[in-house]
Amino acid sequence: MAAPASSPPAPSNLRRIVAASLIGTTIEWYDFFLYGSAAALVFNKLFFPESDPLVGTLLSFLTYAVGFAARPLGALVFGHYGDRLGRKKLLVLSLLMMGGATFAIGLLPTHATVGAAAPVLLTVLRLVQGFALGGEWGGAVLLVSEHGDAGRRGFWASWPQTGAPAGQLLATGVLSALTALLSDSAFGAWGWRIPFLLSGVLVVIGLWIRLSVDESPVFKAALAQAEERRSAAGATERMPLVAVLRHHWRDVLIAMGARMAENISYYVITAFVLVYATTAADLSKQTALNAVLIASAVHFAVIPMWGALSDRVGRKPVYLVGAVGVGLWTFPFFALIDTRNFGSVLLAVTVGLVFHGAMYAPQAAFFSEMFATRMRYSGASIGAQFSSVAAGAPAPLIATALLADFDSSTPISLYVIAAVLITLLAVSCARETRHRDLTDIDGTASAPETSAAPPAEARTV
Repeated sequence: MAAPASSPPAPSNLRRIVAASLIGTTIEWYDFFLYGSAAALVFNKLFFPESDPLVGTLLSFLTYAVGFAARPLGALVFGHYGDRLGRKKLLVLSLLMMGGATFAIGLLPTHATVGAAAPVLLTVLRLVQGFALGGEWGGAVLLVSEHGDAGRRGFWASWPQTGAPAGQLLATGVLSALTALLSDSAFGAWGWRIPFLLSGVLVVIGLWIRLSVDESPVFKAALAQAEERRSAAGATERMPLVAVLRHHWRDVLIAMGARMAENISYYVITAFVLVYATTAADLSKQTALNAVLIASAVHFAVIPMWGALSDRVGRKPVYLVGAVGVGLWTFPFFALIDTRNFGSVLLAVTVGLVFHGAMYAPQAAFFSEMFATRMRYSGASIGAQFSSVAAGAPAPLIATALLADFDSSTPISLYVIAAVLITLLAVSCARETRHRDLTDIDGTASAPETSAAPPAEARTV
């Protein structure tokens, strides 16, 4: 027996749910990106001062990559309990963990004070950040996807995605203001701590909003049906991870492949660009930060537009446009930065993020629609976060190493294009999910018009 479809929430309630997801993802990404920007600008000197400047940058990006390594573990743990206990409880926990770790980074002693213990402590806190973020994304997008109406799911689910550029905007804006107001010596001595300590205030605001929303009605219906089945049959429900690997392994691989170009291009455009612009192009930190700041505002604005377009034409076409666009733009991207003109640098980053938005916007609805309700948190999180180990984690590191070895942007462009080819293959192999019914508990009704009875093995999940 399928769970009855829940009626769409009132507009005011849906907006509150979207706001709760957006504020949470904004804070989480603010914390995560703040580290990335600091790694590019000051952590090489504060925590790895005995290294060559470019080697120090490589080491600071290595600790940056450690956060990505913890994200799959976070996806497994948060996905499991999110599918068992609910989306809301896990989202509150992820926000507390991320905010606490970021605040603690602002209090860390540097290498000059405690020596080798400083980068060790930094790495531990980075692991906590990654673990929390691995669980945040899936819950935030599912909370909106499972509350919203099916006809505009791509639009509404894209709003939590704007938390990434909003967090980038906030992190870059704070850093840009501080570098403009403070001397290099003051910023390196104490100014860099301010944006990390501000995270404590943001977490309090985020918790207040996030605690005010209701649990997903789709999840509650699925949980009630699972309890009914267990009572009637006396059977033990499989772990969500086992169910995902049995029934949705193909979708997990597709999600991982789809994220390759999206993830790699984003960190090249927003994190590595700070290294490239200040070293290879000899631009000031302020110029690079301002370009990322303005481009992030455009990125924030276009994501809901791409999400709305995916409701009209489908998730796959919009995603493919973004992937092709990023691939075609990668050579002009570096050529424009090499001009050392602010307008050209701004154009390079902005166009790159607009194309990225075409992949990132439909991703929330796309991945949510791939998986059945009782394994959706696990499936979406695993597909999204496991790919980050191979994609986003090493992207700034690989790009910096290629620049150091070849003293050219060409190998970096080829690296991005290789990721684009993987994404094009993965998305081309995916089924269009735009009409998927999220109230389908077992994942057997791929579209509203599907009426076939579920196969026996799916009914047992």
